[in-house]
Amino acid sequence: MYKVHIKPHWEIAYDNEAPLDTANLLMLLTAIQQSGSIARAAQLTRYSYRHAWGLLREAERLFGNALIESGRGRGTTLTDFASKLLWADRLVTARLSPTLDSLASELEVELGKTVEGKAEKVRLNASHGFAVAALLGKINEARLPVEVRYRHSTDAVAALSRQECDLAGFHVPLGEFEKPAISTYAKWLNKRSDCLIHLAIRNQGLFVEPDNPKGVRNLTDLIRTDLRFVNREAGSGTRMLLELMLAGAGIPHKKINGFENTEFTHSAVAAFIASGMADVGFGVQTAAHRFGLGFIPLVRERYFFALPAASLHDPLIRAVIDILQSDSFRKVVNNLAGYDATEMGKIQTIKEAFG
Repeated sequence: MYKVHIKPHWEIAYDNEAPLDTANLLMLLTAIQQSGSIARAAQLTRYSYRHAWGLLREAERLFGNALIESGRGRGTTLTDFASKLLWADRLVTARLSPTLDSLASELEVELGKTVEGKAEKVRLNASHGFAVAALLGKINEARLPVEVRYRHSTDAVAALSRQECDLAGFHVPLGEFEKPAISTYAKWLNKRSDCLIHLAIRNQGLFVEPDNPKGVRNLTDLIRTDLRFVNREAGSGTRMLLELMLAGAGIPHKKINGFENTEFTHSAVAAFIASGMADVGFGVQTAAHRFGLGFIPLVRERYFFALPAASLHDPLIRAVIDILQSDSFRKVVNNLAGYDATEMGKIQTIKEAFG
């Protein structure tokens, strides 16, 4: 079984200089940030001390900016410019990873066909999320054949209704917004023949700068003129949820500065705020945690996989369910900030889940 990994890779140039491949430099800067020492960073990256210094000096010459600072008693730290380079790499990864992961899965399938012919596989369509990514890691560890496509929740359940996938991931808020949210998906879910597998409950809320210097407290603050907002793109389940909450609170989205500035993933929203390019966003707690942001919880939601009930006896689907019902995977998801995997693997009818 072929496994394809595609990683973002970028170069940077200044004026008419030859472009610099950032891969080695970013790896070294990350090691310096973690260790506080060039000598230790060189060991971690398996560079010679001389090579590490040469890489830093050549980049500083190209950029016309210092990358490191040293001081007695505080070791070696990164300058603001070097930190911005690391942020840029994280933003590139956050924006492109879902697309690249989907492409890698597509290539795996096509390469496999050339050797093995048409093979059975689990076709998983889902909105991008941290628990879903963790599940794919476990599926790959088990060497189960899987074809993944990251897409909006509505697109995923629509694909299921067209028999284009076997599992469709989507999320629905708990509480007052559950009914209008599930009504959006209802046109594609068959109450008689489809069932649901519970993945997790997760927290959604506002991302703010560390220590919340602008004193953001709730959705009403979003219309403040001193705040810059960054949104998820139209069609995403998180954008749909936010718009339901704004309508419920009587907050006109046209008054929100930056409402039409969008990113494709929760991580990209968090990276945008961590860079100082926006002050507040909306998404899952895990992304805020990983980028060192403050988080204001506003709503909890359930993440499900929809599938035809008849497929519960399929050996490959059963193998995925076994992972979802395992204690080891439950522990992985419970360790994600803002996730609760207590009911992970629970199988329900649509009526049992939503009444």
